[in-house]
Amino acid sequence: MDWPRILPFIGIHLAALGVFWVGFSWTALLICMAAYAVRMFGITAFYHRYFSHRAFSASRPVQFLGALLGNAAAQRGPLWWAAHHRKHHKHADTAADVHSPSRDGFFWCHVGWWTDPKACTTDLDQVRDFAKYPELRWLDRFDVAAPIAFAAAIFGLGWLLEVLWPALGVSAWQSLIWGFFVSTVLLYHATFTINSLCHSFGSRRYATKDQSRNNSLLALITFGEGWHNNHHHYPVAARQGFFWWEFDLSYYGLRVLEACGLVSRLRPVPAEVRRGNGRRKEAA
Repeated sequence: MDWPRILPFIGIHLAALGVFWVGFSWTALLICMAAYAVRMFGITAFYHRYFSHRAFSASRPVQFLGALLGNAAAQRGPLWWAAHHRKHHKHADTAADVHSPSRDGFFWCHVGWWTDPKACTTDLDQVRDFAKYPELRWLDRFDVAAPIAFAAAIFGLGWLLEVLWPALGVSAWQSLIWGFFVSTVLLYHATFTINSLCHSFGSRRYATKDQSRNNSLLALITFGEGWHNNHHHYPVAARQGFFWWEFDLSYYGLRVLEACGLVSRLRPVPAEVRRGNGRRKEAA
């Protein structure tokens, strides 16, 4: 294991047990849910659909803010995430895929691979398009900065609410434990289920070369990522729920950002691709 990288990961899980010390309040739960939602969007919309697959266009400031938001989820830097994910699409469910349940079993593909020193380095050759930006390289090198800043902001929010609105029943420490540590653990394992469960359980609309599956429950908790077989069939689309009944909250959020002029050129799913007879595109 790469202990300097893994110890904070373990520490976040242990710190989440602080809920037994700080107790519960509805305000703390709402903070937890909001922190989960905003950072899940950072992971799914920007780390995944933008940096990994270039599924839409964004200005350099919006690109950085999206990277910062994803980075706050404590899932390493944007270049690392995109490089690793692009390699996954090239080698999905083969011997070169570091988190395939068919190769190494459920536990390893869900979380064990995260502890492998070989998985902790950033392969910049995979992300030359984004590695040219020094601010993204900085975020990748100092990928603990955004999570620490986010945790401090959550603590400060709890302190402010405790001082100004004590009737809410939340404290600074309760806000920190629920709003950062608990929500971060939930983010980790919700994201990891796409590697593990979405390659094991669900339906296969398209005959992809891998074992990807669609899972509506996981699509709900990961803001659309559970439509994984769709995604492996056509990775460059901005939406992963190909049909109107496939709930894809990240795509809806991107449409709002597009309406506000913050992002543009969201890549659609061509009709022939949706029908299953269109040509697949590569990851980026």
